[in-house]
Amino acid sequence: MSGWQTLFYKEVLRFWKVSFQTVAAPVLTALLYLLIFAHVLEDRVQVYDSVSYTAFLLPGLVMMSLLQNAFANSSSSIIQSKIMGSLVFLLLTPLSHRAWFVAYVGSSVVRGLAVGAGVMAVAWWFAQPTLVAPLWILAFAILGAALLGALGLIAGLWAEKFDQMAAFQNFIIMPMTFLSGVFYSIHSLPAFWQQVSHLNPFFYMIDGFRYGFFGRSDTSPWLSLALVSVALAVVSAIALHLLRTGYKVRH
Repeated sequence: MSGWQTLFYKEVLRFWKVSFQTVAAPVLTALLYLLIFAHVLEDRVQVYDSVSYTAFLLPGLVMMSLLQNAFANSSSSIIQSKIMGSLVFLLLTPLSHRAWFVAYVGSSVVRGLAVGAGVMAVAWWFAQPTLVAPLWILAFAILGAALLGALGLIAGLWAEKFDQMAAFQNFIIMPMTFLSGVFYSIHSLPAFWQQVSHLNPFFYMIDGFRYGFFGRSDTSPWLSLALVSVALAVVSAIALHLLRTGYKVRH
């Protein structure tokens, strides 16, 4: 087993050993969102013709859970290693910065997909949305998880204590996720807020992911795919640069 594969295996094992907290808990949280919002708004909101609000909500909750947990995986691993002092043992290995990136982001993708699949499996009892374009679903799931995994890597390298990490997640990740059209279509918003939503990269991830279920979306899925791919390339380049220079790690 090569170096990056060993680190990847270690990172997957790290979250899987506490899967009740890292996988089951997010699934339960998403299920509670589904039950509450579906119960309150099922008969009052209909975004697409012949699509119930519960079915519309399901892809958004799946993607929201996937993104949040992909971010949490890489960010929590880096910050814990820095604070506990165990990161020095990783620095002693001959692993390149690319190997670090692949292992941390790859394990984040695995966790994100695991949580997303769990949410889908549990919520399927309440709504059975169609799968019009499964490849679009898979593409946006992987790209979104990789993007948030890389962003979590940046946040983990930047943060020096848990308070800073919590602030990053609470004031950046959470608002951008909730304001991305998880619970509504942006066409229901005033014109100004529609324009603001189009500046949110999370919107394109969720909208493109939802297109794979219904064949309908608030914007072109090709535009969403292009913007998400560009965002992933930019964030990955920044993360690789920070790893290569040893930002807040080699000091």
